[in-house]
Amino acid sequence: MWKPSQTGSITPNPIPEPPRPAMPPPPPEPVGRATVATSDQATIGKGLFVKGEITGTESLFIDGKVEGSINLPGNRVTVGRNGQVAANINAREIVVMGKVRGNVSASDRVDIRAEGSLSGDVTVARISIEDGAYFKGGIDIRKPEAKQAVPAGTVTSEPAKPVLAQL
Repeated sequence: MWKPSQTGSITPNPIPEPPRPAMPPPPPEPVGRATVATSDQATIGKGLFVKGEITGTESLFIDGKVEGSINLPGNRVTVGRNGQVAANINAREIVVMGKVRGNVSASDRVDIRAEGSLSGDVTVARISIEDGAYFKGGIDIRKPEAKQAVPAGTVTSEPAKPVLAQL
């Protein structure tokens, strides 16, 4: 116990804490783009009107107006509730919640939600049309593309022939 008549320090010598590395600041959010956990997605907002050809390597969310053509073969095109599209669409997956006038072609699926409207022909492997959705046009169901074709001149093994047992 310390007494006022004692000489010396009243506080123990503190052990200095090792310096901590500084945390880098988080990266800034991209301007004009919505972020999706699985991949990038571009957005055409309510106040935008695009006329012409749209191509690229990102998925696209349309909440504005688009006229022309949309060609995003490996990605998803989503037409939001406010979206109005007068274009032919080619994508891996197409989701319609707004209005689409034009032919659509998807390598995987087309999904027309209850509040969606699609006027045009559809070429797709799988299609889903919810109750309450509007659809006018033809549907061409295509089989999914083969995973991998065997190149010409490749030697393949013959399948095993069944052995008949004698009784």
